[in-house]
Amino acid sequence: MKKEYDPVSGEEKVVAKTKKRRADGYFDYSLLFVWIFIMLLGYVLLYSASSYTALNKYNDSAYFLKKQLQATVLGCVVMIPAVMIDYRFWRKFNKLIYFGAIGTVLLVVTPLGVEANGARRWVDLKVLQFQPAELVKIAVIIMTAHMLAKCGSTALKHGKICWQIYSVSILGGALLFLLTSNLSSALIVLGIGAIMIMIAGAGKYFTGVIMGGLALGTVSLFFLGEFSNLGFRFSRIAVWRNPEAYMDGTGYQVMQGLYAIGSGGLFGKGLGQSAQKLGFVPEATNDMIFSIICEELGIFGAVCIIALFIFMLRRMRVIASNAMDLFGSMIVVGVLAHISLQVVLNIAVVTNFIPNTGVSLPFISYGGTSLLFLMLEMGLVLSVSKRIKRIR
Repeated sequence: MKKEYDPVSGEEKVVAKTKKRRADGYFDYSLLFVWIFIMLLGYVLLYSASSYTALNKYNDSAYFLKKQLQATVLGCVVMIPAVMIDYRFWRKFNKLIYFGAIGTVLLVVTPLGVEANGARRWVDLKVLQFQPAELVKIAVIIMTAHMLAKCGSTALKHGKICWQIYSVSILGGALLFLLTSNLSSALIVLGIGAIMIMIAGAGKYFTGVIMGGLALGTVSLFFLGEFSNLGFRFSRIAVWRNPEAYMDGTGYQVMQGLYAIGSGGLFGKGLGQSAQKLGFVPEATNDMIFSIICEELGIFGAVCIIALFIFMLRRMRVIASNAMDLFGSMIVVGVLAHISLQVVLNIAVVTNFIPNTGVSLPFISYGGTSLLFLMLEMGLVLSVSKRIKRIR
């Protein structure tokens, strides 16, 4: 409580200063704290999964952890300003951000492109090396959010408008697939756009086509494996259907991951006690880190981590529901879609529910570029929450 002098009446009035501050703005500390907790837990899990490989390859058991911490510091450099700056500021530059991201994808086929693990998906700018796919994801979120806010939910009842907006995702996903052979990122980009449009109020035609295409693609997986001789993507489907038959080849990673999950049991072998991380599970620090988590912490530990992600996504849903405008709401929905898709796809791949697509586990898997842009997305979400007047 605070007393203020009224020059008109000449009397002192009591002002509820604390209450006024709360009405002026809101900041979702619950989201911030659960994100910090996931990050800290991720460091522990990453060190446990990577120490053996790092020691053998780099003579430093904390090599991957140190690189991840460096990426976190760089991520804070972009995340903190993103929180402080009004998220509506970025709407002015939606086209520049989007087409700039598309331009970085084109750089992959130039001398600036870098090939790693048999795929050309990186761009080296000498001062910074990154994957354009991660930049495209956030660019699609901003551009799609702008277009949805511009047309409004009523206009989305017309299928033509929905497809015009969805072309943003289609172009980004197509370029990622054709120029970088990154099918997983292409699917995530397409999924982000589709989820944003449907939640914004898309008509039955657009929703029906998307859901029908998803169902058709799912059913096709059971038949496309017969054409495994046509390329590695078809062979992955064949491995998914019968990994034991390819144990000595392309099914090795899948089977080792399943061995790790099975050997962990209900409560796991204990943190740091994984046997499969000792050179048996390929990409144990990245795409397959969830299998090491299951081995060391068991099903119970894995469920706890999933629960943390669910709580994080729930807080994002609350922010999206109370955002000041449709643009802010759609930004949060886009980030929510991105993180949820990656979590679901990563766990589904590790447990062999879907064919291997090479998707990392957000905030836990090793990867500087992915962590950097995920932190930037978190900054945008917190920026939206910071400008909410009231939570209902």
